[in-house]
Amino acid sequence: MIERKNMGRVSTILLALLSFGFFFATYNLLTMIIHNKASNLGSWESDGLDSSGDLKPKYHVALTATDAPYSQWQCRIMYYWYKKTKDMPGSDMGKFTRILHSGAPDKLMEEIPSFVVDPLPEGLDRGYVVLNRPWAFVQWLEKATIEEEYILMAEPDHLFVKPIPNLAYGSQPAGYPFFYIKPTEHEKIIRKFYPEESGPVTDIDPIGNSPVIIRRSMLEDIAPTWVNISLRMKDDPETDKTFGWVLEMYAYAVASALHGVRHILHKDFMQQPPWDFEVGKSFIIHYTYGCDYNLKGELTYGKIGEWRFDKRSFLSAPPPRNLSLPPPGVPETVVRLVKMVNEATANIPGWDTLTSGSDQE
Repeated sequence: MIERKNMGRVSTILLALLSFGFFFATYNLLTMIIHNKASNLGSWESDGLDSSGDLKPKYHVALTATDAPYSQWQCRIMYYWYKKTKDMPGSDMGKFTRILHSGAPDKLMEEIPSFVVDPLPEGLDRGYVVLNRPWAFVQWLEKATIEEEYILMAEPDHLFVKPIPNLAYGSQPAGYPFFYIKPTEHEKIIRKFYPEESGPVTDIDPIGNSPVIIRRSMLEDIAPTWVNISLRMKDDPETDKTFGWVLEMYAYAVASALHGVRHILHKDFMQQPPWDFEVGKSFIIHYTYGCDYNLKGELTYGKIGEWRFDKRSFLSAPPPRNLSLPPPGVPETVVRLVKMVNEATANIPGWDTLTSGSDQE
């Protein structure tokens, strides 16, 4: 009886150990399958942006800018929100750099960490100033000392709603799927820069360079190609006419694909008012579009509204402090945008004069 009881105990323990081992092996197998699927099949879309709680490498926040007032005031607001969110729980944000491609220091050098690079040779951008972005990144990556293993490519008109974890999955960068970047609908044009031997056009992600979190070594490889594709696209009349102001975004998408790089696509990486209504789980508000509404809270896009916020209204000087809030009924993203702008301008010293230091009002 004693032997049978002991054998029963041993069998129970052995069964438990075997069950645990089977579970652990199954878990590892599934993990390997998911990882291999991500590596071999390219980009996929992520509906959620959960943080696993594991320690992840920090990323360097970098954006390109000019010394024009229009660029400067956006950078000041963006840097304010970077500083506010950088050390919050869940953040993997590292240091910050404004890559200034005006060729000379400006008066924000002491206020915002900046690195001066040269613009493209005169006339090469043909009035399309964004062509300087890939060239600026090439110079910065070659000349600057960057401690972080990863880079977040951001833009001056990005507001950090909350801290961003490192969304990149090992060697696979994280990006945002833009609804207007559609490589498969422009295959004839795309094939001028992405030949058939490189692979199907579906290998090109529907992204721009920003927001993207990417391993620094990968960006060092992609950036020169990004420059070349951008310039070639601008030189091709059909491509220039078709892609217009998003040409440089297509160039980054094609350059990445040429290097065999696919991105994890995070729909909640950012929101773009007025088209996105709720902030939700997103990390960034991107205010590239004008927001025009009547006093009933109805969108009047394409027509100047009774209430409006459009960054292009402030090309030569920063917006005033304490902008009026939108009327009732306007989406949460628009309300949040204006409140965030107001908070930043209320707390940035010397706001109206674009200088650091004490307030001169």
